[in-house]
Parts: sequence; C-alpha cells; structure tokens
Amino acid sequence: MISTARLRLADPREVADLGAFLGRLLRFDRAAAVRLQATPAGDAGVLAVFGRLPLGASGVLALRTARLAPAADAVDLTVSAGQLLEGLDEEQGTVVLPPPVTGPAWAGLLPPRAGWRLLGETGADLVVPQLMAAVGEFKERTAQVPEHHRTRDQLDAIADEIWSRPLPALPALPLRAAHAAYRIGFLHPGAPLSAHRAGSWLRLTAPHGTVLLRTAAAPGAGLGLTPVG
Repeated sequence: MISTARLRLADPREVADLGAFLGRLLRFDRAAAVRLQATPAGDAGVLAVFGRLPLGASGVLALRTARLAPAADAVDLTVSAGQLLEGLDEEQGTVVLPPPVTGPAWAGLLPPRAGWRLLGETGADLVVPQLMAAVGEFKERTAQVPEHHRTRDQLDAIADEIWSRPLPALPALPLRAAHAAYRIGFLHPGAPLSAHRAGSWLRLTAPHGTVLLRTAAAPGAGLGLTPVG
C-alpha cells in the first residue's frame, strides 16, 4: 500500500486500540470496508471509524473513536479495513490513509451525530451474564431441533426470536445490541454502559466503543446464528 496522507492521534496508545478493532472486523469479513470521519476541532478533534458486523440480514454498526492531534485534516472516506490496519504506526502514533474504495450500501447511511436521548444506564458485569443465558438458550433450543428439520430458516427464526427480546438490564435495547458489543470486544469487565435513541437509531455505548442499529430493520434481521463464547 502506497500512501502519503496520514492522521496523527493525540495518544499513540489509541493506535493499538484501533488496530484491535480493525482486526476483529476482519475476522468477520476479510474484505471488510470501514468509513472514516475525521473532525478537527482545535485540541479536541475526533477520528470516528465505522464498521459493519455481518451478523444477520441487516447487520449492526460498530464505532470506534480516537482523539486527533491538533491541526489534523478533515477526512470523510470509505477504505479497506485491511489496508487501514497495515497503515497503523503505533510508534509514531499515526494512521496512514489508504486509497478510497467504492463504499458498501451501509456506509452511505450512518446514524446522526446529535439528537441522542438517554434511555438508561447499567454495567457490563450485569449485561454479560444475561447475554450468556441467551446464548445458552440458543444452543439448547437448536440442539433440540431434529436434524432433518434443522434448516437455516428454522435456526434463523430461533435466533431472531431470542436476539429481538429486550435486554433485561437495558430494556430499551434488544439483546442483539449486547451480542454485537460482546463480539466486537466492547464489553469489558466493570465497564459502564448506556442506551440512547435518535429517531430510528438505537445506540449502546461503552468506554471502548459503540454499537448502533436501526429499529426499522426488516423482519428476520436478527444478529445471526454464531454463538458467542
């Protein structure tokens, strides 16, 4: 990858965090793309990196942010997650920007930046046991389906019924939001969590990142079948 455009982060340690996030996205999809939005604001600029978790028909968006160093340029483009990962320099605290790619459909429909309303707060230590109980139920129920009836439609129906339920610790959110946050590595022990809504979008926010989903998703757009664990 040849590129001279780069962004410098305020804290070089955040380069490693961004690398971990990109690595998890690439485990879901080796051809994953991400949308970058760098918003300079004096000493408080922010780099936002959006990726899609391909779990189910509609998927869930994951967002990782990092603080920009002063005098960073404004950026808004969609790039290869793999090339972006190759361009991270932890020692220099920089992010080399790869050439833009033709964006997938989700990259053109991002959640709003403002207008979010707090729906509730809790902690990861309460959410994770509730999530694991749902994963256990999914495994148990699918194991009970006779082999000759174990079609993708049958398993998808079980998954959608489970992941569409309200998250007990944050009833404003479906369980699929917590599932996605766990899979992308945002549910750290002791982490505070909060739920927000803006229009048709829901958001689960943790210190290490955010997951976002639309409430207007089509029927059957569950988080998919791969259990956590």
